[in-house]
Amino acid sequence: MANKNQNKNMNLNGWMTQLKRIEEKTERLALLSRLGQILNSTLDPKEVRRRAMEAATQLMEAEVGSLLLIDEEKNQLYFEVALGNKEEAIKTMTLHMGEGIAGWVAKNGEPLIINAPEKDSRFFKGVDERTEFKTNNIICVPVKVKEKAIGVLEAMNKKGGGFDEEDLSLFTSLSDQVAIALDNARLYQELEEMFFQTAESLSDAIEKRDPYTGGHTQRVTAYSLATAKYLPLEPMEMKWLKISSVLHDIGKIGIDDQILRKTERLNSEEFNEIKRHTSMGAEIIDHIKQLRNIIPGVKYHHEQIDGTGYPEGLRGDKIPMIAKIVSVGDTFDAMTTDRPYRRALGKEMAINELRRCSGTQFDQNVVEAFIRAYQAGEI
Repeated sequence: MANKNQNKNMNLNGWMTQLKRIEEKTERLALLSRLGQILNSTLDPKEVRRRAMEAATQLMEAEVGSLLLIDEEKNQLYFEVALGNKEEAIKTMTLHMGEGIAGWVAKNGEPLIINAPEKDSRFFKGVDERTEFKTNNIICVPVKVKEKAIGVLEAMNKKGGGFDEEDLSLFTSLSDQVAIALDNARLYQELEEMFFQTAESLSDAIEKRDPYTGGHTQRVTAYSLATAKYLPLEPMEMKWLKISSVLHDIGKIGIDDQILRKTERLNSEEFNEIKRHTSMGAEIIDHIKQLRNIIPGVKYHHEQIDGTGYPEGLRGDKIPMIAKIVSVGDTFDAMTTDRPYRRALGKEMAINELRRCSGTQFDQNVVEAFIRAYQAGEI
C-alpha cells in the first residue's frame, strides 16, 4: 500500500513539474508574441534597434545584450545597440568577421550557445577587458534578411543558470522578427528619403524660375530644423516641419514669371498676386492625402502674430506652430539674401530685426529658439 501511495505521489509530482514547464513555455511564447508586436509597431530604425535589445534581454532573462550589425565594406561588425551600464564603451568597439562569438556567428550564419566561454577558443576577451564585464554565458544568433546575415543578436549571463535549446529556439524566433522589423524600417527610410529628394527636386525646379532665390528652400529648411531643436516638437512633427519647409513655396508654380522675375519692387496688384502662392500651395498639396498634415505650414507661413499677415489674417495661437517656425526661417533668409532692389542685411542686423518684431510679426518662443540655434552656430 505504501509503495502504491509513493508511486502516486511520484506520478503527481512529475505531472506537476511537467505542467509547470508547459505553463512557463506558454508564458514565454506569449511574451515572444507581445515583443514581436512591440517591435513592429514602429518604423523608426533607431527605435526598432533599441526595442530589439530590450526584447532580447527580457526574453532570455539575461543580464545584458547587444545587437551588432555588419559593415560589408569594412568586413566588420559594430555594436549598434548594447544594453547595460557599459553601453557607451561597448559601442566604440568593432569586431572583424569571424572574431569572437559574434564574429563567428556572423561569418557562419549559425547560432551558438556558449555556457563556458573561457574554455571556448572562439571567445574574444577584449570586450570584457575593455568594459570590466564578466561574461559567464552567451547565446548568439544571426539576424538574417532573405537568408543573408545583416548582423547578430546576443544575450549574456542568463539569470539563474545557462542557456539551453529552448532558449535558442525562442531567440531564433525573436531574431526573425527583429530582421523583419529592421528591414521594414530600412525600406520605409529609403522611401522617405526618396520622397524628400523628390520634393527638393521639385522645389529646385520652382526656384530656377526665380534667379534671385537660389538655395532659398535648402536654407529655410536648415534654419527651421535647427530652430525646432529648441522647441518641444514630437518626432513626427519634425518630419512634417521638414516637408513643410521644403515645399513652403510650391504655390509659386502658379505665379506668372513676369512677377517672379521682376527686378523692381512689386506694386500692390502684383503683391496681391504673389500672396496667392500660399493658398495655391495648400490646394496643390490637398490632392495628396498623405501630405495633408503639412498644409498648415505651407498655407500659413506668412501669417503674423498680430493678425496682419496672409492669407487669412490669423492671430497668435491660431497660427500653427510649424507655420510660425517656417515664417522665421523664411524671413531671416529673405533679409540675409541680396535682392535686385536692395542689398542683404548682415546676420546680426537680421537677428536684431527678428527681436524687434518678436511678439508682433513672429512668435516669441520661435524667435528665442532661432536665436539659440544661431548662437550655437547651427544657423
